[in-house]
Amino acid sequence: MSKTQPASSFLSNLTEREKLALKRLVDYTNVESLPEIWPLAAKSFGDTVALHNPHAKPEIVITYTQLAEQIQRFAAGLQALGVKSGDRLSLISDNSPRWFIADQGIMTAGAVDAVRSSQAEREELLFIIANSGSTGLVVEDVKTLQKLRDRLNDLPIQLVILLTNETPPADETIKVLNFLQLMEIGAKHTFVPVKQNLDTLATLIYTSGTTGKPKGVMLCYRNLLHQVLTMGTVVQPQVGNVVLSILPSWHSYERTVEYYLLSQGCTQVYTNLRSVKKDLREFKPHYMVGVPRLWESIYEGVQKQFREQPAKKQRLINFLLSISEKYIKARRIAQGLSLDHLHASSAERLAAKIQAAVLFPLHALGIKLVYEKVREATGGRVKQMISGGGALPRHIDNFFEIIGVQILQGYGLTETSPVTNVRRPWRNMMGASGQPLPATETKIVDPETKKPLPVGEKGLVLLRGPQIMQGYYQNPEATKKAIDPEGWFDSGDFGWVTPENDLVLTGRVKDTIVLTNGENIEPQPIEDACLRSPYIDQIMLVGQDQRSIGALIVPNIEALEKWAAAQNLSFSIEDENITASTSQKINLESKIIQDLFRQELNREVQNRPGYRADDRIGPFRLILEQFSIENGLMTQTLKIRRHVVMERYRDIIDGMFA
Repeated sequence: MSKTQPASSFLSNLTEREKLALKRLVDYTNVESLPEIWPLAAKSFGDTVALHNPHAKPEIVITYTQLAEQIQRFAAGLQALGVKSGDRLSLISDNSPRWFIADQGIMTAGAVDAVRSSQAEREELLFIIANSGSTGLVVEDVKTLQKLRDRLNDLPIQLVILLTNETPPADETIKVLNFLQLMEIGAKHTFVPVKQNLDTLATLIYTSGTTGKPKGVMLCYRNLLHQVLTMGTVVQPQVGNVVLSILPSWHSYERTVEYYLLSQGCTQVYTNLRSVKKDLREFKPHYMVGVPRLWESIYEGVQKQFREQPAKKQRLINFLLSISEKYIKARRIAQGLSLDHLHASSAERLAAKIQAAVLFPLHALGIKLVYEKVREATGGRVKQMISGGGALPRHIDNFFEIIGVQILQGYGLTETSPVTNVRRPWRNMMGASGQPLPATETKIVDPETKKPLPVGEKGLVLLRGPQIMQGYYQNPEATKKAIDPEGWFDSGDFGWVTPENDLVLTGRVKDTIVLTNGENIEPQPIEDACLRSPYIDQIMLVGQDQRSIGALIVPNIEALEKWAAAQNLSFSIEDENITASTSQKINLESKIIQDLFRQELNREVQNRPGYRADDRIGPFRLILEQFSIENGLMTQTLKIRRHVVMERYRDIIDGMFA
């Protein structure tokens, strides 16, 4: 697609179903920049609540009219303080309504924001500020400023804005204002509209820097508006629908879905990991954007409740779940939505339809006795949960389909703004990441020769479309390596496509474990299978250049305690930070515990589709440290940082294979 084409060209060659879906939505095809949306949204939605943070003190509620006013006031304040079109400002903060106001206020003033979490490591933040050439800084609070302050004199920072109402430090040599002070200046200054177009740089999002220094992904308004204009072919919200927001707002996935849902008059409610289960019940969201780990935590919470039921009721629940799993699998085959039966004959589909009809009465009983109550835990009115940021384990997919909560799995990267593929409500093929968004192309090539591969064959995933980044900021070499002369972006992912162009991912190129026998092992599907065990809380496969794969396992201590009690055994954890409720000593190294985990690993790995002998997990070690954001072992979107875990546990891993 030529860069000179208007935004409306994103929506050419739509299917009739997609055209019908878009007719129900507010049309923004004539806008050329994201900031143009909010005054139009204010006219359309007025007093509808746009942003609601129930956890702020005091509680924050902002209507669409107020949101547009505050964005423009923030922008006017920046202009009054000397911020000019094209200036870069680093926005270092986490989820809040003021984050959104700052983000759009910066863009409205014509500036470019370089965004990152205030929780990120100090050196990484300083690199982003320096690399982006930022002359201004918008930070979450005084604490974040102090974290960076002693190095700011070496950088061209002329202005700092706090997103709190805290009093700025008195002895500052740099100009520091709090949020209210900036807004007061903005109220007294006439905003000067800035001319921007589709190719104007809007934001810099720095990749997490898993190898080397972070790279600044340059996203222009063409990239961002592609997402806003095409997401309606997937999700069609109504004005006032509630969206529960938990992911980092600065992350490209959460950010662009927020832009879209807010452009359509939704009410965004902010939550956090501590409050999410309560907020699901209280605010009863219609939509939620999340990552696989979030859905896993909901699943694990439900499984925990199941395990606490009397034995007779547990048997009934497990029976109904097993019947329902057979029912949904048969229904998928009948509907042509089974990855494992892509080429099912008419006779096979008819047999599956009959099987589904036979099983349906028991599935309906499961709905009445069990699944309706489980759905209530999500608020009871979820239209769709949108999942991205990693592969969705098959058992999680199955579980949510059984209980009647629709998960639409999508795919993309920061470099692709990010969504390139997503499952549709009418074509929700479990195990796949969906068909491309409009104006988006997917190509599977041989990783060595880059020659295209036939449908169904696994290779490297290449992507092309209006959402592909402009490049890496001040890094032409990396840009050239990522995007070829024809505009194809190298995703770094392995995958294949179905005859209907559904993308199926099989693993990251850099995550692949190569054994000494030359076999390539994709760790994610095996890890996902192992997580079905109630005794495994987290797992990471290792084994590069070894004869077999191994695993680091974080056990579920609570489930282990209950298992030990059922075996009339006492169980203890010999760690000063973890206490077990029983007293005598059967620890994680004891034979009976090791045998239990060996049995769990063997069963779950061998039961997964496509099992090969090389998939079998050899040595493993149980570790007590949870992988988390706080200890640096997980990303902000709850993906394990494999290289960091491997460094942290290098001695243990080496010992496993000694």
